[in-house]
Amino acid sequence: MSQAQVKKSTNWVSILTIPAALIVSILLYIFVFGDPDNFNADHSPKEGNFFAIIHEGGVIVPILMTLFLTVFTVVIERLFTVYSAKGTGSLETFLQKVKTNLNSGQVAAAVADCDKQKGSVANVVRAGLNKYSEMEKDTELEKEQKVLAIQKEMEEATSLELPMLEKNLSILATIASVATLIGLLGTVIGMIKAFSALATAGTPDPAALSAGISEALINTAIGIGTSAVAIIFYNVFTGMIDKLTYGIDEIGFSISQTFASKNK
Repeated sequence: MSQAQVKKSTNWVSILTIPAALIVSILLYIFVFGDPDNFNADHSPKEGNFFAIIHEGGVIVPILMTLFLTVFTVVIERLFTVYSAKGTGSLETFLQKVKTNLNSGQVAAAVADCDKQKGSVANVVRAGLNKYSEMEKDTELEKEQKVLAIQKEMEEATSLELPMLEKNLSILATIASVATLIGLLGTVIGMIKAFSALATAGTPDPAALSAGISEALINTAIGIGTSAVAIIFYNVFTGMIDKLTYGIDEIGFSISQTFASKNK
């Protein structure tokens, strides 16, 4: 798949993920978790029935499920995008081959390595190598100007590729905060119901009290769990992107320094 196709697919993911996740969550809540077979005759959850227990979380559950499904979808999409950016082979091996070919003056071979590797890193390196070849043929500019031109070309290529790598990470960062808050909202609603049962005149309704506490705890658990997953993968992807960026910076420095040393 080309970089243009990858960018197009990420745009569709951003647009459709949350509405689709909301629809799926509502259907699951009503028809799967709310299936009558999951409950006893008095509408209490059957012992050990996980679906029924989740259903007891109330109307906040579909919202939390939407956030969780969104996190899951974004994680899958980001994994695909980041690994596509690395290219088809080992990134470290690729960068080493480029350095070796540059040191031996084989720029065309280094460009061929970029064509084999593919991905965002290879695109940036190819841009730098093409500028390298162009500057070698240029007889008007000073050496310092040529080195700056190579560096500028790689910076521009990097600025075009990095937004695609960082796309949708803001969704994970937002959900990491929002999921906990929505879980707490469900907790508050559940506790209100529980205290309402305690405030009932006469003997409090144990079933209503239990249902309120159950709703509170279920929403708390789902909210915290979703937030934790979002935080973990946000940090994972940030680390992976930082590694790619470091690789680009390293090879960019090598390209410019090699040009400077060979054109004294």
